[in-house]
Amino acid sequence: MAGIMDSVNQRTQMVGQNRLELLLFKLHGRQRYGINVFKVKEVIQCPPLTSLPHRHPVVRGVAHIRGSTIRVLDLSMAIGGRPVQDLKNSFVVIAEYNRSVQGFLVGSVERIVNLNWEDMHPPPKGAGHANYLTAVTEVDKELVEIIDVERVLSDVSPADERVSDEVLDSSSQLSKAAQTKHVLIVDDSSVARNQVKRTLEQIGCEITACKNGREAYETLLCIAEGGQHINEKLLMMISDIEMPEMDGLTFLRHARSKTQAKILVLSAVTGLGSSKAVEAKKLGADAVMNKPSGNVSMDLKEKRGDEFIETIHVLLGLAEPKPDDA
Repeated sequence: MAGIMDSVNQRTQMVGQNRLELLLFKLHGRQRYGINVFKVKEVIQCPPLTSLPHRHPVVRGVAHIRGSTIRVLDLSMAIGGRPVQDLKNSFVVIAEYNRSVQGFLVGSVERIVNLNWEDMHPPPKGAGHANYLTAVTEVDKELVEIIDVERVLSDVSPADERVSDEVLDSSSQLSKAAQTKHVLIVDDSSVARNQVKRTLEQIGCEITACKNGREAYETLLCIAEGGQHINEKLLMMISDIEMPEMDGLTFLRHARSKTQAKILVLSAVTGLGSSKAVEAKKLGADAVMNKPSGNVSMDLKEKRGDEFIETIHVLLGLAEPKPDDA
């Protein structure tokens, strides 16, 4: 297993190339699933798990790994399947999302494959657990389903999207600007799109939502071809990085050729100094921040909606940046 992950650091530097690498694994039976290698820290044989009282049913327990205590989620149960059995012969994929590390229990792990984001497609409508998928692709003439990890984490630890009265009171200028323009949200995760949407709706923003970069870019082209300047239609754009068909970095590059409208990049990949965050800034992103998440301390969770809106205030020139952000 170590051989699979030995070169992860070297193999995830494909920023801006509309490419990704997937770690393939199975839960039960023959169906293959995938997770983006960029978010994977390591893969280990399932260690002993300590059960917790009053835990969420999907959380099989916690493991003590390299001096840290990490909760382990049963990925099969999380998408509506039966629990992963035979823990001694199962594996834990340790991944980092939204400033937090957790383990995902899987039945077996296969290998890493290198793909184009263009090869990734939205999940088919009517699929049994399509709500837990962000994309599907084909490897070795077999279907691979890409699990919406953000949906899984949201089910276990819902994010608090409330904006404080203080921030709402300071948003009058933003609310006025939002009355005549839309905010374009681009994210392949329905959970992430709705989290951003619900937060912005609290200050009166009108939303246009797209599932990937290609759909978002086509939206920009439609605005331009309709004779309207993009800046007159859109207040700003908020985009994920990792999406099927066209990733956020490729969308950013194309969007910048059409408009100088403000673009905020949100990413589940922790670390704003990561290669993808740095590349996003080079391509013209006006700001980069981590996605809101429920999997944080209560003190931080209660501030995430405020932090998000305050970032937009600064981005649109409606507030001065805080000293730490300057």
